[in-house]
Amino acid sequence: MPGKYSVSAIDEPCRRCKAMSVIVVRSEPLCHDCFARYVHTKAIKRLERFRVNFTATPDQQPRILLPLSLGVSSTTLLHVLDLHLKTQKSKTNRTGFVISVLLIDDVVQDPASAERLEKVRHQYPDHDYSSLPLHDVFRLVPDDASIRSLLPLPVDQAKLSTQEQLVSLISSLPSATARADVLSTLRTRLTVEFAKQAECESILWGDSTTRLAEKTLSETAKGRGFSLPWQISDGASPMGINFHYPMRDVLKKELVSYINLAEPELASLVYEPSSGATQASTSSKNTTIDDLMKQYFESVEENFPSIVSNVVRTTGKLAAPASMSLGQCCSLCSMPISDGRFGIHGWGGDQQDGVEPSHAEGSNKLCYGCTRSIPQFGSTPTTT
Repeated sequence: MPGKYSVSAIDEPCRRCKAMSVIVVRSEPLCHDCFARYVHTKAIKRLERFRVNFTATPDQQPRILLPLSLGVSSTTLLHVLDLHLKTQKSKTNRTGFVISVLLIDDVVQDPASAERLEKVRHQYPDHDYSSLPLHDVFRLVPDDASIRSLLPLPVDQAKLSTQEQLVSLISSLPSATARADVLSTLRTRLTVEFAKQAECESILWGDSTTRLAEKTLSETAKGRGFSLPWQISDGASPMGINFHYPMRDVLKKELVSYINLAEPELASLVYEPSSGATQASTSSKNTTIDDLMKQYFESVEENFPSIVSNVVRTTGKLAAPASMSLGQCCSLCSMPISDGRFGIHGWGGDQQDGVEPSHAEGSNKLCYGCTRSIPQFGSTPTTT
């Protein structure tokens, strides 16, 4: 299991305080307290802009949104942020920011999901909590949003409920990779729309080093590598809100160890439908690019964690082209698109040269990656 305790660490003292060690972190034996401090420090150092502002009134504190999946990373981030705010409160009698937590259900609001969120609320009662079904993305986006025109609906079916619209869109996609990609993209869109309506200044994603490495290769493989400067790095996003990744310097296996070492209540809050290492499906039709990348990096981080870190550090050096900063954005993922040429012709080289996508002059503008996921707009579908 990733993040397992190292038996050899028991025979060596903590490298930092000489107490009894309980785990080896990147070849460094650490005791319980030093390991907890290690994880906290890695996260909090990414939140310098959210330090206590002594000139601001309590109602002027920036509000941040934490998307909670109930996985190891986002749950640990909530725990660390809660401890950080309590420390700020004890030292200065005020905090640097306010937390809103959002849990998204893929299709409908699951009663079991509501119970799990209530457990989190009981454990960390000082924050605001919300739960939304994924199909609410069609309710929260503006009425004139181009995302609505992507629905494969006849004119006489335009009055379908938002849930029916989501089912119709996902059912029309040709592969497991396309469905997983669109679902992930819609979750991001819904998170952003909710953050804007809640007047949040930033979104704090719980992505670990491992998750960001997975995203780097999977987004590149899906034809959306151009968007990595916005999807991996801290700062302003094309969606009109700041993105931050406080757990970007912590491996997933380290977070699993942290969950096991921290308070017992923390481990009970984590919910992951599949435990253990990710297994690729025996059927190629059900195997997604995301699954393959997750399986790969989970195996790599066990023995070669520096490879995972190097992927993220290298990707973090990428800068967005200045020419794209003010261009049009993709109707689905909201990432900027190169000027003038869309879909396959924007990012796919000379594929199908001379055949313009049917939506090139219309209101639908898709980046190359989204064109691959939604083939009815004139491209070859992703087959993996």
